[in-house]
Formats: sequence, C-alpha cells, structure tokens
Amino acid sequence: MNKQAKKIILKTKKQVYGDMLGNNASLFQGEGFEFAELREYVYGDDVRKIDWKTTAKLGKPFVKIYKEERELNVVVLSLLSGSTYFGTVRQKLDVIAEMVATLGFSAVKNSDLFSHIIFADKMYTFSKPSKKLFSVHKAVNDVITFESLGKEADYNALVEVLSNRLKKKALIFILSDFVGDIDLKLLAKKHDIFAVIVRDKFEENPSELGYLRLIDMETVQSFEGNIDAGMLNNYKKALHDNDEKLYKQFKKQGVRFAKIYTDEEPTLKLMKQMR
Repeated sequence: MNKQAKKIILKTKKQVYGDMLGNNASLFQGEGFEFAELREYVYGDDVRKIDWKTTAKLGKPFVKIYKEERELNVVVLSLLSGSTYFGTVRQKLDVIAEMVATLGFSAVKNSDLFSHIIFADKMYTFSKPSKKLFSVHKAVNDVITFESLGKEADYNALVEVLSNRLKKKALIFILSDFVGDIDLKLLAKKHDIFAVIVRDKFEENPSELGYLRLIDMETVQSFEGNIDAGMLNNYKKALHDNDEKLYKQFKKQGVRFAKIYTDEEPTLKLMKQMR
C-alpha cells in the first residue's frame, strides 16, 4: 500500500473511531432519506424538520417524520480530473482521499454499506458495496495512486453511468472541484446527493505571476502568457459565474453541498457542514 495512503488511513481511522465523533455512530444518520408522514410539532422536536409550507397553511407548526433506514447504501464518488493534481498547501487529490477515508470509516462504523467509484472522463473503478474496513483501505489507496494528469472531467457521462449502475437508492457523496457544467437533476430524483467542492484558495484568488509558461493539467497542453491583473480579473469572474450557477442548481435540485479548502481539516469541516 502507498505510504501516503497509510498515513491518511491511520489519521482518519483515529478521528472516526476516537473521540472526534463522540457517541455519534456516523457523520450521516440518513435523516430525510425516506419520508413517512407529517405530524404536529411537539416540544423537543428538531426545528430543522419543520415543514414551513404546511405550517403556514395550517397556522401551526408541523414537522416531517422520516422512517429510520436500517441500512444506508453509501456511495462515495471521487471525480479525479487533472485539475485535482494541484494545491499550494497540499494537493486537492490528497484532501479527496482523506474525505473518502472519513466517509468510508463512518459508514462501516455505522454498519452501512460502503462503495467507492473513481471517475474522470470515464469510470475507472467501482467497488462492490461492503461493510469491511479493507474496502475503505483500498478506496484510499486507489485515489492516492490514481494518475489524474491528462484526464478531463465528463459530468454528463458521470450522471449517465450512475443512473444506470445504481439500482438501489443511495446516499451519494460526489467529491470534486466542480468546475464546468454539471446537472445532477436526474440523480437527485432517485438518490440523496451531497456534493463536496474541493478547492485551493490560490485558485480562487490568485496573484499576479508575470510572464509564465503553464500547463493545463487536464489536456496536458502548455501555453505561455503574461498573468497580469486583466487576465486574473477575467479568470476570477469566470470562476465566480461557474460557482453561482452551480450553487443555484444545487439548491433547486435539493443537492446538499459543502466547500473544503486544501488548508482546512477535512473531517472537522465535513462534520460541521453535515450537522
């Protein structure tokens, strides 16, 4: 097994099985996974479960009640295009590997089924659902040893493959930097989707670098140019527009999402966002 993969496995296993998650069985409890009924609010109910439309219509608070799933089908998809091979603090790919470990160990600890997919321009790996720790170890090692350079993200193919391959309703985590056009509407109709946007702060707010020769890590094509204020402003606007469109789509489609930067602690940030 890769040395870096071993370090990530040891770190995240200690976090998930140690004090960090306390008495919580998992980062995810499956709430909202299967709707059962509406009932009137009683003291002590989680206010996050209040159905505001029904509350406004009837003039008194009602909450949504969900059936507890005996077993979740947790699918973690690592979208490893060439752009994940970047980072000023550490590579985005390493952060993705750590989140794969966190989500995988949390699923296994909760006796849920865990499976992992590596995707870029096509599907490269698809592990069978498992409750074994070894499946998490393998998933982390697969991410760390994956050659992402020269691979472009194909979001349309991703949606098509998952729609065809995932027959059972699943809680799907998609780990990617999410740059490009993506529409998860088809997947969100059947599955619970949680998108984790992995970014490096420098790529969102780069500084002037002068005249440089650069390489596109997805196409592996090089180009030379002066990275001045004008070019950076155009780049920042394009990325901002990409993200605004992305967030709007996620909210419309009911896709939960979080953003994690390469200089942050992935497990802590993910816990905070999912709570």
